[in-house]
Amino acid sequence: MTTKATASNEPVGRLLGWLGLRHARDDSPDGGHPPPGGGARDLAREARYELAASITSFLVDNDLDVSPANLLLAHAAFSGRNPRLARQIVAQAQTADGISQKWLNDLDEGDSNQPDRVELDRLMTRLETNIEAFQANTKEARTATTDYGTELEQHVVDLEQLQKTGRIVSSLADLAKVMLERTRKAEDDMRKSEDEAKALRRSLDRAKRDAELDYLTGLPNRRAFEALLDQHYKEARAAVEPLSIAFCDIDEFKKVNDIHGHEAGDRVIKAIADTLARISNDHCHVARHGGEEFVMLFRGLTPTQAAEKLDDAREALADRRLINRKTDEPFGQITFSGGVADVFGYGDTRAALKAADAALYQAKANGRNRIEIATPA
Repeated sequence: MTTKATASNEPVGRLLGWLGLRHARDDSPDGGHPPPGGGARDLAREARYELAASITSFLVDNDLDVSPANLLLAHAAFSGRNPRLARQIVAQAQTADGISQKWLNDLDEGDSNQPDRVELDRLMTRLETNIEAFQANTKEARTATTDYGTELEQHVVDLEQLQKTGRIVSSLADLAKVMLERTRKAEDDMRKSEDEAKALRRSLDRAKRDAELDYLTGLPNRRAFEALLDQHYKEARAAVEPLSIAFCDIDEFKKVNDIHGHEAGDRVIKAIADTLARISNDHCHVARHGGEEFVMLFRGLTPTQAAEKLDDAREALADRRLINRKTDEPFGQITFSGGVADVFGYGDTRAALKAADAALYQAKANGRNRIEIATPA
């Protein structure tokens, strides 16, 4: 069943509002004065105002250091860039220990093994530039040595055809022969270097493709999805087409891992990935966002239409009875919940991602195995 996501007065709802994962009822990030400006033209400005207020409240209220590392973590969570991190913060805030600097440091260390996208992009761009320059230089040098070698070869022939004029001419002819051999060898070495550069570019292309694929499901990963989102956002806006985004999360996935093991959990993730992949096409893209979470982009579909399509996939999965092939024990009913948002109903794509994640959280709070639609402020 598809319903509208609404704000809540319960503790979790207030915490979500404080974390910036849901708009408060008065549409202000702190429950006080709304941010300056209004209207569609000020959506981006208001979103920046709310983001800054959420980050400030998070650091100050939890007595956290205003350090670069804390600011980066807070921005990733509250901007919508890393919804999984946002939910980790929500869960920790509800525990007796609460959020502390030590917990945040441990969380940061756990994520430090993941390659930074900006740094990876920078290195790839630099490597590509170096390869292109190397190919151009070796090709130019090989052409120059070829031309020089041809001309030198002609001079050798001319010298050999002359009457003997003494040891000087003879020495020049011998020297020219040696130089000709050296230039031919240099030309051959440069040709090999150019072939190596081409092979390196092919390897780089394969590495880039591998870097954008999830090893378990074969789906695009978050990095690849963000590039797709930027591309379709620009195209859909220019074509005045609807664009919807959705987050999906496997319900009670921890129980699957605890009861059946992580290997069985991986097979469940693969099964849901296959289910979502069946409804994807050139205008519907699915990617694994991380862990048991998936993200989808629906080009040309309104949020209601996208939710209906996603709901059909949800029902098809809920009707299946999956079996652990290793033990022949049934998994029981496997379901997922989802949240859908209108990309153009928010100031930018990050805000839309954040809204879809908040709708997903509402679907979980409303009983799981359902799809919710976020309502733009």
